[in-house]
Amino acid sequence: MRGLDGEADGSRDDDGRHDGDSDRHGLGSGGDSGSGPDGAGGRRRRRTVKAASITAAAGLVALGLSMAACSTGGTGSRDEGAAGTHDVAPAAPSGSADGEPRSAERVDPIALLKADPKIGSRLKADLKPCVADAYPVDASYGNLTDGPAPDVVVNVMTCGDAVGIGTYVYRKQSDRYENVFMAEDAAVYATIDRGELVVTKQVYAKGDPVAYPSGEDVITYRWSGNRFTQHDWVHNDYSRAVGDGGLEEPAPSEPPGS
Repeated sequence: MRGLDGEADGSRDDDGRHDGDSDRHGLGSGGDSGSGPDGAGGRRRRRTVKAASITAAAGLVALGLSMAACSTGGTGSRDEGAAGTHDVAPAAPSGSADGEPRSAERVDPIALLKADPKIGSRLKADLKPCVADAYPVDASYGNLTDGPAPDVVVNVMTCGDAVGIGTYVYRKQSDRYENVFMAEDAAVYATIDRGELVVTKQVYAKGDPVAYPSGEDVITYRWSGNRFTQHDWVHNDYSRAVGDGGLEEPAPSEPPGS
Protein backbone atom coordinates (compact mmCIF):
# COMPACT_ATOMS: atom_id res chain seq x y z
CA MET A 1 0.00 0.00 0.00
CA ARG A 2 1.31 3.48 -1.01
CA GLY A 3 1.26 5.62 2.05
CA LEU A 4 3.35 6.69 4.96
CA ASP A 5 5.37 3.40 5.18
CA GLY A 6 7.48 4.66 2.22
CA GLU A 7 8.08 1.08 1.04
CA ALA A 8 5.54 1.09 -1.71
CA ASP A 9 7.31 3.91 -3.54
CA GLY A 10 10.90 2.71 -3.29
CA SER A 11 10.88 -1.16 -2.81
CA ARG A 12 11.02 -3.74 -5.56
CA ASP A 13 9.60 -7.27 -5.67
CA ASP A 14 11.74 -10.20 -6.40
CA ASP A 15 10.74 -10.14 -10.03
CA GLY A 16 12.10 -6.57 -10.38
CA ARG A 17 8.77 -4.79 -10.49
CA HIS A 18 7.88 -1.81 -8.34
CA ASP A 19 5.07 -2.33 -5.94
CA GLY A 20 3.59 0.94 -7.17
CA ASP A 21 3.04 -0.35 -10.74
CA SER A 22 -0.47 -1.27 -9.91
CA ASP A 23 -1.04 2.20 -8.45
CA ARG A 24 -0.49 3.70 -11.89
CA HIS A 25 -3.77 2.12 -12.87
CA GLY A 26 -5.58 3.33 -9.74
CA LEU A 27 -5.20 -0.03 -7.91
CA GLY A 28 -3.44 -0.20 -4.54
CA SER A 29 -2.51 -3.19 -2.52
CA GLY A 30 -5.05 -2.22 0.04
CA GLY A 31 -8.06 -1.56 -2.28
CA ASP A 32 -9.55 1.74 -3.50
CA SER A 33 -6.95 4.41 -4.21
CA GLY A 34 -8.99 7.14 -2.54
CA SER A 35 -9.93 5.13 0.50
CA GLY A 36 -7.16 6.42 2.79
CA PRO A 37 -5.78 9.82 3.61
CA ASP A 38 -2.33 8.67 2.51
CA GLY A 39 -3.39 7.17 -0.80
CA ALA A 40 -3.00 8.51 -4.32
CA GLY A 41 -6.28 10.40 -3.98
CA GLY A 42 -4.94 12.16 -0.90
CA ARG A 43 -1.84 13.18 -2.81
CA ARG A 44 -3.94 14.54 -5.65
CA ARG A 45 -6.01 16.54 -3.21
CA ARG A 46 -2.88 17.95 -1.56
CA ARG A 47 -1.40 18.81 -4.95
CA THR A 48 -4.68 20.39 -6.07
CA VAL A 49 -4.90 22.51 -2.91
CA LYS A 50 -1.22 23.49 -3.28
CA ALA A 51 -1.71 24.42 -6.94
CA ALA A 52 -4.81 26.44 -6.09
CA SER A 53 -2.87 28.24 -3.35
CA ILE A 54 -0.05 29.07 -5.78
CA THR A 55 -2.56 30.30 -8.37
CA ALA A 56 -4.32 32.50 -5.80
CA ALA A 57 -0.99 33.93 -4.58
CA ALA A 58 0.07 34.66 -8.15
CA GLY A 59 -3.25 36.41 -8.74
CA LEU A 60 -2.79 38.57 -5.64
CA VAL A 61 0.74 39.51 -6.73
CA ALA A 62 -0.49 40.43 -10.21
CA LEU A 63 -3.34 42.46 -8.72
CA GLY A 64 -0.90 44.29 -6.41
CA LEU A 65 1.40 45.12 -9.33
CA SER A 66 -1.54 46.34 -11.40
CA MET A 67 -2.78 48.58 -8.57
CA ALA A 68 0.73 49.96 -8.03
CA ALA A 69 1.04 50.77 -11.72
CA CYS A 70 -2.33 52.47 -11.78
CA SER A 71 -1.57 54.55 -8.69
CA THR A 72 1.77 55.80 -10.04
CA GLY A 73 1.30 56.15 -13.76
CA GLY A 74 -2.43 56.39 -14.15
CA THR A 75 -2.31 54.25 -17.30
CA GLY A 76 -1.78 50.76 -15.84
CA SER A 77 1.60 50.45 -17.58
CA ARG A 78 5.05 51.54 -16.57
CA ASP A 79 6.43 54.65 -18.17
CA GLU A 80 9.99 54.09 -19.28
CA GLY A 81 12.59 56.85 -19.29
CA ALA A 82 12.55 60.26 -17.68
CA ALA A 83 10.28 62.05 -20.14
CA GLY A 84 7.32 61.98 -17.78
CA THR A 85 9.18 63.22 -14.72
CA HIS A 86 10.50 66.57 -15.96
CA ASP A 87 8.73 69.70 -14.79
CA VAL A 88 7.48 71.98 -17.56
CA ALA A 89 9.12 75.39 -17.30
CA PRO A 90 6.60 78.26 -17.39
CA ALA A 91 6.67 80.42 -20.48
CA ALA A 92 8.47 83.70 -19.98
CA PRO A 93 6.21 86.72 -20.37
CA SER A 94 6.77 88.80 -23.45
CA GLY A 95 8.49 92.08 -22.89
CA SER A 96 11.90 93.61 -23.28
CA ALA A 97 14.96 91.86 -24.67
CA ASP A 98 16.13 90.77 -21.22
CA GLY A 99 12.88 88.85 -20.65
CA GLU A 100 11.40 91.28 -18.15
CA PRO A 101 7.94 92.65 -19.00
CA ARG A 102 7.83 96.37 -19.58
CA SER A 103 5.77 98.59 -17.36
CA ALA A 104 4.24 101.69 -18.90
CA GLU A 105 5.69 104.81 -17.39
CA ARG A 106 2.71 107.11 -17.12
CA VAL A 107 3.27 110.65 -18.30
CA ASP A 108 1.11 113.74 -18.40
CA PRO A 109 0.03 114.04 -22.06
CA ILE A 110 -1.20 117.61 -21.56
CA ALA A 111 2.22 118.64 -20.27
CA LEU A 112 3.88 116.92 -23.24
CA LEU A 113 1.71 118.83 -25.71
CA LYS A 114 2.15 122.22 -24.09
CA ALA A 115 5.92 121.81 -23.82
CA ASP A 116 6.30 120.55 -27.41
CA PRO A 117 8.00 123.20 -29.57
CA LYS A 118 6.75 121.52 -32.76
CA ILE A 119 3.08 122.18 -31.93
CA GLY A 120 1.67 125.50 -33.02
CA SER A 121 0.45 128.08 -30.57
CA ARG A 122 -3.08 127.95 -31.96
CA LEU A 123 -3.60 124.30 -31.04
CA LYS A 124 -2.08 124.89 -27.64
CA ALA A 125 -4.48 127.77 -27.07
CA ASP A 126 -7.45 125.63 -28.11
CA LEU A 127 -6.38 122.78 -25.84
CA LYS A 128 -8.81 123.28 -22.99
CA PRO A 129 -10.79 120.96 -20.73
CA CYS A 130 -14.20 119.89 -21.94
CA VAL A 131 -15.61 119.43 -18.43
CA ALA A 132 -13.81 120.39 -15.22
CA ASP A 133 -10.25 119.13 -15.75
CA ALA A 134 -11.09 116.47 -18.40
CA TYR A 135 -9.21 117.19 -21.62
CA PRO A 136 -10.22 115.66 -25.00
CA VAL A 137 -6.95 113.74 -25.15
CA ASP A 138 -6.23 109.99 -25.43
CA ALA A 139 -2.84 108.48 -24.56
CA SER A 140 -1.51 105.04 -25.55
CA TYR A 141 1.73 103.34 -24.47
CA GLY A 142 3.69 100.74 -26.37
CA ASN A 143 6.91 99.74 -28.08
CA LEU A 144 7.24 101.52 -31.42
CA THR A 145 10.86 102.68 -31.55
CA ASP A 146 12.71 100.14 -29.35
CA GLY A 147 13.50 102.98 -27.00
CA PRO A 148 14.53 102.73 -23.34
CA ALA A 149 10.92 103.28 -22.26
CA PRO A 150 7.48 102.70 -23.83
CA ASP A 151 6.59 105.25 -26.49
CA VAL A 152 3.58 107.51 -26.01
CA VAL A 153 0.93 108.16 -28.67
CA VAL A 154 -1.26 111.19 -27.94
CA ASN A 155 -4.48 111.95 -29.84
CA VAL A 156 -6.18 115.33 -29.54
CA MET A 157 -9.91 115.55 -30.32
CA THR A 158 -12.75 118.04 -30.31
CA CYS A 159 -15.00 118.15 -27.27
CA GLY A 160 -18.37 118.07 -29.03
CA ASP A 161 -17.92 115.37 -31.69
CA ALA A 162 -14.73 113.66 -30.45
CA VAL A 163 -13.20 114.08 -33.89
CA GLY A 164 -9.45 113.85 -34.00
CA ILE A 165 -7.56 116.99 -34.94
CA GLY A 166 -3.99 115.90 -34.23
CA THR A 167 -1.90 112.87 -33.33
CA TYR A 168 1.62 112.86 -31.86
CA VAL A 169 4.22 110.23 -30.95
CA TYR A 170 6.76 110.82 -28.19
CA ARG A 171 9.96 108.84 -27.66
CA LYS A 172 11.99 109.04 -24.47
CA GLN A 173 15.47 110.49 -24.92
CA SER A 174 17.59 110.56 -21.77
CA ASP A 175 15.39 112.31 -19.21
CA ARG A 176 12.84 113.86 -21.56
CA TYR A 177 10.36 112.92 -24.31
CA GLU A 178 10.91 114.01 -27.90
CA ASN A 179 8.28 114.42 -30.62
CA VAL A 180 9.20 111.91 -33.38
CA PHE A 181 5.92 111.95 -35.34
CA MET A 182 2.96 114.26 -35.78
CA ALA A 183 -0.08 114.51 -38.05
CA GLU A 184 -2.40 117.49 -37.71
CA ASP A 185 -5.42 116.93 -39.87
CA ALA A 186 -9.17 116.73 -39.64
CA ALA A 187 -10.48 113.41 -38.34
CA VAL A 188 -7.09 111.81 -37.73
CA TYR A 189 -6.40 109.19 -35.06
CA ALA A 190 -3.39 106.92 -34.36
CA THR A 191 -3.09 103.58 -32.61
CA ILE A 192 -0.36 101.04 -31.81
CA ASP A 193 -0.73 97.66 -33.47
CA ARG A 194 1.93 95.01 -32.75
CA GLY A 195 4.82 97.44 -32.83
CA GLU A 196 3.50 99.49 -35.76
CA LEU A 197 1.95 102.94 -35.83
CA VAL A 198 -1.42 102.91 -37.58
CA VAL A 199 -2.88 106.29 -38.52
CA THR A 200 -6.50 106.52 -39.67
CA LYS A 201 -7.86 109.56 -41.50
CA GLN A 202 -11.55 109.95 -42.24
CA VAL A 203 -12.40 111.12 -45.75
CA TYR A 204 -15.36 113.47 -46.15
CA ALA A 205 -17.14 114.43 -49.33
CA LYS A 206 -18.89 117.74 -49.70
CA GLY A 207 -21.93 117.75 -47.44
CA ASP A 208 -20.94 114.70 -45.40
CA PRO A 209 -22.03 114.97 -41.75
CA VAL A 210 -19.32 114.45 -39.21
CA ALA A 211 -20.82 111.14 -38.11
CA TYR A 212 -20.92 109.71 -41.67
CA PRO A 213 -17.66 110.09 -43.59
CA SER A 214 -17.50 108.68 -47.08
CA GLY A 215 -14.36 106.66 -46.48
CA GLU A 216 -11.07 106.42 -44.70
CA ASP A 217 -7.34 106.09 -45.29
CA VAL A 218 -5.41 103.68 -43.08
CA ILE A 219 -1.66 104.25 -43.13
CA THR A 220 0.85 102.02 -41.36
CA TYR A 221 4.26 103.30 -40.29
CA ARG A 222 7.34 101.51 -39.01
CA TRP A 223 10.30 102.89 -37.14
CA SER A 224 13.45 102.88 -39.27
CA GLY A 225 16.69 104.33 -37.99
CA ASN A 226 15.59 107.55 -36.34
CA ARG A 227 12.20 108.18 -37.95
CA PHE A 228 8.94 106.57 -39.06
CA THR A 229 8.56 105.43 -42.65
CA GLN A 230 5.35 104.45 -44.42
CA HIS A 231 4.92 100.70 -44.72
CA ASP A 232 1.36 100.24 -45.96
CA TRP A 233 -1.65 102.23 -47.13
CA VAL A 234 -5.29 101.13 -47.43
CA HIS A 235 -8.32 103.16 -48.54
CA ASN A 236 -11.85 102.11 -47.61
CA ASP A 237 -15.05 103.50 -49.16
CA TYR A 238 -18.06 103.35 -46.87
CA SER A 239 -21.50 102.28 -48.01
CA ARG A 240 -23.79 105.10 -49.10
CA ALA A 241 -26.83 103.11 -47.98
CA VAL A 242 -26.42 104.13 -44.33
CA GLY A 243 -26.77 107.51 -42.76
CA ASP A 244 -27.60 110.38 -45.11
CA GLY A 245 -27.42 108.61 -48.47
CA GLY A 246 -27.31 110.24 -51.86
CA LEU A 247 -24.43 112.54 -50.99
CA GLU A 248 -21.67 113.44 -53.34
CA GLU A 249 -19.01 110.78 -53.69
CA PRO A 250 -15.55 111.89 -52.56
CA ALA A 251 -12.75 112.09 -55.03
CA PRO A 252 -10.37 109.12 -54.76
CA SER A 253 -7.57 109.96 -52.36
CA GLU A 254 -3.97 109.60 -53.42
CA PRO A 255 -1.65 107.42 -51.36
CA PRO A 256 0.35 109.57 -48.94
CA GLY A 257 3.81 110.38 -50.18
CA SER A 258 2.90 109.83 -53.84
